[in-house]
Amino acid sequence: MTAGLATAAAAKPTVVSLGAGFMISPEAKAAGKAGGYRGWELYMAGRAGVLGDAPATVVAAALGFFDPEMVRRNWEAGRAVRPVAEAVARYTEVCRDWGRNRWGAVDDLGRLCDLMARVVDAADPSGLPVFAGWRAQPLPGDAPGRAAQLLHVLREHRGGAHLVAVRACGLTPLQAVVAGPYAEEAAFHGFAEPHPEPDDDLRARRARAEDLTDCLAAPAYAVLDDAEAADLLRLLATLPTA
Repeated sequence: MTAGLATAAAAKPTVVSLGAGFMISPEAKAAGKAGGYRGWELYMAGRAGVLGDAPATVVAAALGFFDPEMVRRNWEAGRAVRPVAEAVARYTEVCRDWGRNRWGAVDDLGRLCDLMARVVDAADPSGLPVFAGWRAQPLPGDAPGRAAQLLHVLREHRGGAHLVAVRACGLTPLQAVVAGPYAEEAAFHGFAEPHPEPDDDLRARRARAEDLTDCLAAPAYAVLDDAEAADLLRLLATLPTA
C-alpha cells in the first residue's frame, strides 16, 4: 500500500465535513451581512480570493464543482463590495471563529495542529492553486482558530486533488457530482437542470476518482510515522461536529 494512503482515506470524512463546516455557518452568514455581501458573494470572494484579482473564468476553473456562470456572478459581485484581499481576511477570520466557538475545550488541540501542519507543509501544491493560496495564509496563534484553518487547508488539498482525479477519470465536474453521494448539490452549486442521469459507467468512474483522490492525497500524509498517523486520526475523531 502506498505510504500515507490508509491515513489519507481514514482522515477523509473529518477533513471533508469539518474542513467545510464554517462555510455556511451562522458565523459566515453574519460576517457576510456585516460586510455588505449577499448570497454566495463572500464565499466566492473569500475562498477564491487567495488566487488574487483573477478573471471569473480562472476562478471557475480552479473551484471546479460550481456552474461557471454562478461563479462569475458572485465573484464579480463580491469583488465589487471590497478588494479580494479584504474578503479573504474576513473569510479567514470566519473560519477561525468557527473553530474558537466549538473547539475551545478540546484536549490536545495543540498536538493536532502540529500534526496537521506537518501534513500541510509536506503536500505538493502542483495543480492545486486554491490549496496553494490557502496554505500561504498566516495562521493564528490560538489552537482552536489554528485547528479550524489547518483543517480547511487540508480540505482544499483534498478538494483540489479530487478535481484532478475527476478529470483524469474522464468526468466533468457536474457528472462527478450527480454520480456521487450528494447529487442534490448539483442544483445547490448552480448547475441548471436537467442534470445528466448517472449510469453504471459514470458511477464506476466516480468511484475510481475517489480512490485516485486518496492516492493523490497520500504522499502528504506519508510524512507521519505510524504512531503520528494514529495520533492524527484519534485527535480528529475527538473534534465535536455540531
